[in-house]
Formats: sequence, C-alpha cells, structure tokens
Amino acid sequence: MPLRLNPTFRDRLARSDRTLFGGWICSGSPVVAEIMAGSGLDWLLIDMEHAPNGLESVLAQLYAVSGYAPTPLVRVPVGETVIIKQVLDLGAQNILVPMISTPDEARAVVAMTRYPPIGRRGVGSALARSARWNRVEGYLHNDADHVSVFVQIETAQGVDNAREIAEIPGVDGVFVGPSDLAASMGLLGQQTHPDVIAAVRRAFAGIAAAGRPIGVNAFDPAAARDYAAAGAHFILVGADVAILARGSEQLAQAFISAS
Repeated sequence: MPLRLNPTFRDRLARSDRTLFGGWICSGSPVVAEIMAGSGLDWLLIDMEHAPNGLESVLAQLYAVSGYAPTPLVRVPVGETVIIKQVLDLGAQNILVPMISTPDEARAVVAMTRYPPIGRRGVGSALARSARWNRVEGYLHNDADHVSVFVQIETAQGVDNAREIAEIPGVDGVFVGPSDLAASMGLLGQQTHPDVIAAVRRAFAGIAAAGRPIGVNAFDPAAARDYAAAGAHFILVGADVAILARGSEQLAQAFISAS
C-alpha cells in the first residue's frame, strides 16, 4: 500500500498565520530530542554542524520525534553533495545548510537535493527511508514535493546578497545566524550589538523582497520578540544544552551557593 509522507516545513510555514518558534537539539541524544518534541514547540532543529551528531544519531532523533507535532529540520554541517544525499536518504524532509553567502552557493545546494536531470542527488530510494523503501508512490519524480530546502546567511557578504540568495528557485526559506554574522563583522559574541541587529534587519528586507520565509536564531527573549515583530516567520528561541546548563546552574545557586 502506498504511504504518504508528512507535510514539509515549507508547507507548514505556508499554512501558518503566526511566527513558528523552535528549539535547537544539540545534545545528540534521542531521549532529549523526544523531551523537546513533547514541549509544545512548533519545530525542532537537529544539528550536525555544532553538535556530536552523525548519521546514526540523526536517524535515532528523527525516529524519536516522529510521533510528535513539531516539524524537524536537520542542519547539515556543510553544503556537500554526499552529506546532503545521506541525510535526505535517512528520511529528513527538511534541511538547513549553513554558511551560504552567494546565489551560486544556494543554487548548488538546491541541485544537491534534486534528482537528475534537474539536480545531482544520488538515486537510492529503494534502499532508503526517504521513500520508505519505495513505498511512497512517485517519490523519484516528485522529490521536490517531499523535501524543503533552507539556507543560512551568516556573513556580511550573505546579507548583501540576501535577496538574490532567496530568489534562487528551490530555496524555500532563509535563516539568518546572528552569531557568525557578528563574528564576520568584527563583533564576536555580540549578537545583539546594534550594528548586528541592523544587518539582520537588512537581510530580512532582502528575503522579504524575494517573497521567501524568514528565519533567525534569537535566544534572548526580547530579541526574539523584536525579530518576530519585524517579520520573522520562524525563530529558534532555545537549545536543549543551554536549557540544561542554565537549569543546573540555578539548582547549584539555590542549594549550594546559598548554603
């Protein structure tokens, strides 16, 4: 019997009439991923760039969150053909590719997610969870319907090219990363510096002009609310490891430092 895959994050954004708030999963733990999935957040980012995640742990986390409402995205470590092929074959329907600064880089990433003759994704649907081992009817010919592609702008050059990046066919949304953006501007660790915020807003304007959804990372609640008011459609507002770090510090402060 043919199977149907879940709607993509592209589809969810198109249906939403509000900003979607998400959580970052950096621990590499499927248990923590499932805890985050049951939190009531709208979406989750399973990270391979700054977290101890390989293919097996990403697969375990996709399984762990599959029964819950939040939509999972997988951030690959780099825009590379083999890595993207493998992550898609795991069944990740939504990917985020970091450090995209030019339209050509964005165009190349889209090609990595499409089968020939349009792109250069390797064909392995009979062997892979992506097509549920060929149980998803027409997957090879309708692959673009089942995969959404998001790219991450996190350099000053990327900000300058934001509209052109967002206009590349097959780019479903653009996520702005203030941390690396601040570093590229000589403001390392100053994500809420006025110049960084201004650059983020410039990126927003370019992405909006292209008619694409806008995303951003903002762990500071005030910054997150400001970005939502400025037109961000999806925002990362916390990470599992940061929640654990701050929560354990509060316990220590309450029971040890105060004694």
